[in-house]
Parts: sequence; structure tokens; C-alpha cells
Amino acid sequence: MFQGVVVSINIASAAEAAMISVAEAHAVPGKGLEGDRYFNQAGAFSNPQPDRELTLIEVEAIDALKHEAGIELTPGAARRNVVTRGVPLNQLVEREFQVGEVRVLGLRLCEPCAHLARLSHEAVLPGLVHRGGLRAQILTEGVIRAGDVIRD
Repeated sequence: MFQGVVVSINIASAAEAAMISVAEAHAVPGKGLEGDRYFNQAGAFSNPQPDRELTLIEVEAIDALKHEAGIELTPGAARRNVVTRGVPLNQLVEREFQVGEVRVLGLRLCEPCAHLARLSHEAVLPGLVHRGGLRAQILTEGVIRAGDVIRD
């Protein structure tokens, strides 16, 4: 068992657009977060798939990247929708969990890619291997808010 928290929610309106932090976002099964590039099928990898609905990353991984590699990323620069604290994301592959009022299913790790490196810093590739976050499918509709509890 664990209990963590949503640190921030980030969306971008189009592929390569800057991520903006929002206080809350409406999560829709089969679509993603309203206002996000993947919800509107305007992302860099916009073929509709469950693993594009929601992405999460641990703020602890972002902090470690700064301490280990000297790379300072803002939570939005990691290009994940939900930044968490106190959540063991790698352990949530193939597991259901709750993000505020929304039920999600962890599908696979969200490893760093060349696209992320191009938009941020090339050292994110080795710096975020196996801690680049989690891709998840939204199972129930609802609103995710900054400060929401995340639990299994």
C-alpha cells in the first residue's frame, strides 16, 4: 500500500507546444485529459491508444536528475501529465490505482525518448532510464486536481 500526492498537472495543446501547468483537468476514458494534445489527437505520437491517455512521473526522479546529472527540469519540461510525490510508479505496471477521483490502470513504463531529449536536454535519455514515469489508461471519468491523493 502507498499513498502519494499529485504535485502538478501539465498539458500541451499540440505536439512540441510548451506544457502548461493547470490546477485541474477532466480525465476521459479513451481520450485522455481535456485540453491535452493526445486528447485532441494533436500529439507527436497521436495514434489513439490507451497508453497515450495519461502519463505520470515522480518528482523524486526529476530531483534526482538535477542532483546526479546537473539537469534542472521543471515538472512540465518532463512532458508528463501528472507529477507525483511518494508514488512508486514502476511498481504500478499492470495495476489499478486511484488518482483523486479517477481510477487508472498502469500499462507500461514511460521511458525517455529522443523526442523528449530534443525538447529538453540530451542527458535526459540516460538520466531517466527506468524512472521516466508511467503510461496509464483512464478507467473512470472524473477530475484530477493538484493536491489530490494517489493510492492503490
